[in-house]
Amino acid sequence: MYHARELTVATRGRGFYDITDEVQRAVAASGARQGLCTIFLHHTSASLLLCENADPDVRKDLESFFSRLVKDGDPLFVHDAEGPDDMPAHVRTVLTQNSISVPIKDGEASLGTWQGLYVWEHRTSAHQRRVTVSVVG
Repeated sequence: MYHARELTVATRGRGFYDITDEVQRAVAASGARQGLCTIFLHHTSASLLLCENADPDVRKDLESFFSRLVKDGDPLFVHDAEGPDDMPAHVRTVLTQNSISVPIKDGEASLGTWQGLYVWEHRTSAHQRRVTVSVVG
């Protein structure tokens, strides 16, 4: 059995957007009791994150680390067609991931107690991000 659902995530700029509940609803709608759920982000300047969901300081610290690692407007980068955050957003995406697989157990994505799924927007302006949740069960 295969089931897919497309999600649209409206971002307000750089930051983390929790999609855990939407992914769980997509898994439930599939009817699969066990199997595999793959979450895929269709963009090159945002990424997916499986991360601590209890303490928001974890995500704040990740953003601080990446801001130091890949600076907006760094003169190293030639590609700046859409502004000083353009190439840094691509670098951040390449260093992270755009696809995550999660096992399905008892009809839901089997996440750890403190795990959540997030779209990590790397651009400073708002975007509509497309995510496909695919379930094989």
